[in-house]
Formats: sequence, structure tokens, C-alpha cells
Amino acid sequence: MGHPATDAPAEGHGEAAPALPALALAALGVVYGDIGTSPLYTLATVFDPINGLAVNAFNIVGIVSLIFWSLMIVVSLKYVVLILRANNHGEGGIMALLALAASSVKSRPRLRRTLLVVGVMGAALFFGDSVITPAISVLSAVEGLEVVEPGLKTYVIPITLAAIIVLFVTQKHGTSGIGAVFGPVMVLWFFVIAAAGIANILNAPVVLYALNPLEGLRFCAHHHWLAFVALGAVVLSLTGAEALYADMGHFGKRPIRLTWFGIVFPALALNYLGQGALLLTNPGAVQNPFYRLFPQWTVVPMIVLATVATVIASQAVISGTYSMTMQAMQLSFLPRMNIVHTSEREIGQIYVPGINWILLVAVVAAVVGFRSSTALGSAYGIAVTGTMLITTFLTFFVVRYAWHYNWLLCVLSTSFFFVIDALFFSANLLKIVDGGWFPLVVGGIMFTIMATWGRGWEMMMAEARVRAGKTPLKQYLTTLLEKSPTRVGGTAIFLTPDANAVPHALVNNLRHNRVLHERTVFLSVMTKSVPWVAESERVQIKPLCSGCWHATVNYGFKDEVDLPRTLADYKSADFAFDPNDASWFLSRAAVVPKRGHGMALWRERLFAVMLHNVGNIAAFFKLPANRVIEVGARVEI
Repeated sequence: MGHPATDAPAEGHGEAAPALPALALAALGVVYGDIGTSPLYTLATVFDPINGLAVNAFNIVGIVSLIFWSLMIVVSLKYVVLILRANNHGEGGIMALLALAASSVKSRPRLRRTLLVVGVMGAALFFGDSVITPAISVLSAVEGLEVVEPGLKTYVIPITLAAIIVLFVTQKHGTSGIGAVFGPVMVLWFFVIAAAGIANILNAPVVLYALNPLEGLRFCAHHHWLAFVALGAVVLSLTGAEALYADMGHFGKRPIRLTWFGIVFPALALNYLGQGALLLTNPGAVQNPFYRLFPQWTVVPMIVLATVATVIASQAVISGTYSMTMQAMQLSFLPRMNIVHTSEREIGQIYVPGINWILLVAVVAAVVGFRSSTALGSAYGIAVTGTMLITTFLTFFVVRYAWHYNWLLCVLSTSFFFVIDALFFSANLLKIVDGGWFPLVVGGIMFTIMATWGRGWEMMMAEARVRAGKTPLKQYLTTLLEKSPTRVGGTAIFLTPDANAVPHALVNNLRHNRVLHERTVFLSVMTKSVPWVAESERVQIKPLCSGCWHATVNYGFKDEVDLPRTLADYKSADFAFDPNDASWFLSRAAVVPKRGHGMALWRERLFAVMLHNVGNIAAFFKLPANRVIEVGARVEI
């Protein structure tokens, strides 16, 4: 029987693992910002008058029961117990899960293609989530000003926008400087919200009936349609659950599980119970039950603490979006973009300028367009539940085909969660008109971009293989050397996607310059469906003929790409690389869309535009700008 991969990172990555308490504290600061700040807006959204749910004892206890048991079933059982086991060489997240699921069914190409499409849908919805999270989190925190003084409402939007703009502008400096304080701030946050919850529970201990799952079931049985509608807001208590899985590679399973069961889950449960108790004694507090938990004199400090906590929540999802972008690029689902590594020690700390500014514009548009956290709640649920549903779907194939568990056990273990996720997702579909369209539009745009780029790139590689079949590289070189071409000093490196293909850059260089370098390397960069590639497997070099070699450089989808450094680090008696003595030859393809080929003509044109505007390939591979020669080529797809 197969088993999930170990929790340890691959060889050659990271220093000695920090102690468990240090990892747990760091995980608390990075992983739980989103789900930890959900109490700011969840109950206010559930009892929003537009949902038609009366604020009475029966409904309050029923809703709190649904929230508590949703956290227990979806987060504790599904994510923390089951899905954290589905790691891809220690890495988590929907792209890592997709790679694991797709590789487990590689002998079934049709099923593999279906999984890729579904996985890309999940990744696209994650981008929609990453737009809504900063908007709703920061906005809900600043809305506490209305509790202090209703007249301050006019300042909520400007202050929110200012905080969000500062957050995105400072991304280029990295998170290492403020990362050290994330953990202690979140410890304080969870302690304070738990204490506030306990204080209010003591005033109305009857709310503890919500710990009985039958209360939630009675609520659903009594209200039917209203209960189904309420599920669309209850799911807001689960936002950020994907972060438990996505950030597994940074911390490992044990710290995440320890902090969830030891701190986060108890604090969240106590706060939701406390908000329920408050509403039982003061139904008028429903407009903002979170801030009403606290004495009036503490509201301003709580607004400050909540704003910091929501910035942490936003930072976590923004960093996750950068990581998702890099993984999608490595797996050929997005064009190459400039990636800036903001830390010399932590490889996971990256900044993607293009994504950063697109996100900023989208988040500002969300804040200005929706104008309240309650309105944004309608938009939030679809992205979250859609990603959860797809994660469960992909998990089935990992459990069945990668771990080889019994078929019936796989169906029972995943269908239970799938039904719950489907209920939440379908409840949120009711909110499409009220704002759910927004993340669907964002996700639809991202899916179109990712699917078009992935398919277009696949077609380009197929075209390259066809050309390689006409003129194999080794045969071409043998014929060339028989003509004794002029050899010049130095090393020429020709990047080629196929080991057998003759690079256009080589053909054009010979046509125009009529020379061949003494040392000529044909280099293929391969991205494996694993997060990390061990250094011992990084480079393979084989001789082709006199003075010519083929090199393959392997990267995982989370590895830092740096070709000159990778080749310089490679030690062999037969091959030594000097970065200062090498010229890099790149072929820059110009795609010519052609009707009747593999994609609709508009998608081929979209791919051609993306390829034309793709980020600098030399910068992506970290090639020295003064040693790069680009040669154009036309490709029909």
C-alpha cells in the first residue's frame, strides 16, 4: 500500500529545522491570519437583514452550532487530519496537489487532462480569493470606527484604501523585516478574542447548547430554504482554511496541527460562542457583534489590533498568490514574469511586481465597488467554496491512485467532505447577483489565461518536436562538423526545449556569422512535477560530438531558477563552466495563429499576444544581460 510523502523538504533545501515551538509561532503568524480574522464579519453577514433571518435565540444558537461544527468537520477533520497528509515532497497548496494527482494518473491521459483542467479552475478561483481577502479583512477591521462614533463612517473607505495601498507598495521590500512580529501579534489576537468570548459566555451560558450538533440540524430542518441561504454566510468562518494546506511546505504538518488544536480552534470557538451570547442578551448588537463584545474604552485599541491582524491576513494571501504564480509559471500554466527574491536566506520570500500591481488595482476596485464588509461577504464565499470543492475532488485521486487505498474507503472518506463542500458552494451560487459574480469574473479571466497559455505552450513544444524529427540535432552536428566550420573561442549556450531539436538560434548564427564556438552546449530546462529537485539530480550533461554537449537542468516548481549559478555549481572532470566565458543564444518565437489548428483562433491570438509580451526570458533564467543574443523565429500553431 502506498503512503504519502514525508514531511521533510527535499535534499539541499533549508538549514537545520528550527525547534517545534519556533515553527509553531511562525505558523501562527503566517497561516492563520485569514481564518483568525473571520469573526470580524461572519455573524454580521449571517444576520444581514437581506438574508431575512430573525435575530432570536433559536436562530442564534443554530447558527453558532453550524459555525462550530463547520470548523470541526471542514477544517479539523478535512484539512488538518486528511489533506495535510497529501503533500508533494513536503509541499502543499492546490498546484502541488494538482501535480501530485496528475502524476498519479499519468498512464490515463484523458483523466489526467481532466484533472489538469479542474486543477487550473481551482488555481484561478484562488486568484479571485486573493483579491477579496485583503479588501474584506482590512475593511471589516476599519469599520470598527463606526462603533466608536457613527459619524466616522465617511472615513472608513479612505482609511481602508490608504492601508491597502501602503500594504502593496511595501511588498517590494519583502516580509522578512515584519515577519518576526507576526507570530506574537497573532498570539495576542487569539488570546484577546478568546477572553472576550469567555466574558460574554458567562453572561448567557445557554449559548453552550450550540456545541450540540443537533442544534444546527434542528435549525436546518426548521428553516429549510433560509438555512440553505445562511450556509452561504456561515462558510465565511472557514475562509483561510486553504492556507493550512498551502503553507505546509514552509512549516510542516506538526506545527500547523499543534497551533490549530492548541490555540486557533479554541479561540475561534470561544469568540463565536461569545458573539452568540452577546446577541442573546442584546440583539441590537447584530450590526457589529465582534466589536460589541468589548467594553467601549477598549474598542479603539481593538481596532488597531484588528487592523494589524487583517494586514497580516492580507500579507499571507498576497504572498501565497506570488508563490502560486511562480508554481504556475514553472508548470507552464502562466507566461514567465519577473520574480524578485526579497530574502537571501528564505527562498520562499518572493515578490512578483506584475501580479502585485494587478492585485492592487483589483483590491481597490473591490473596496470602492462594494463599500462594506457585509457586501463583500456575498462575493467572498464562491471563491473560497469553489477552491475547497476542487481540493476535495483532487484529493480523491491522490488517495486512490497515489496512495492506493481501497476504492470504497476512498469514496467514503472524500464523498462525505465533497457533499459538505458542494452544499456550501451551491448556497453561495445564490449570491452571484449580489456580488458573487466578482470572483467568478476574476477566476474566469485567470482560467482563460492559464488554460490558453498551457495549451499554446504544449502546441509550440509539439511543433518543436516535429521539427526535431525532420532534423535530429546529433545528425545535424555530425554533418556540420564534416564541413570543418570555423571554430572560435569561448562557450556558446543554446537554449532549446527539446534535446533532439536544432535550435533556430544555432541555424541563424551559422547562416549569418558562419562560426561555431569551441565549446557548444545545448541546454534544456525541465520542470518536474515536484516542488524541489535534489542538487544531485539538478544537472545532467552528455557529450554529443567534438566540443558539443547537451545539458539538462532540472528544477522543481518551487525551486529558484538561476541557470548561470546552477551550471557554475556543477562539478565534473569532463565539463567546467565559466559564466564569464559564455554567450547565451535564445530563440524568441513569434507565433502565427492559423485557423483550424488546436485552439480557437481568438485563443491562438491571445497566446500570441501573451508570448509577444512575455517577461524577459533572460531575466527569468538570471542570465547576464550583456552576454545574451536573441534570434527571432516564426512558429505556426
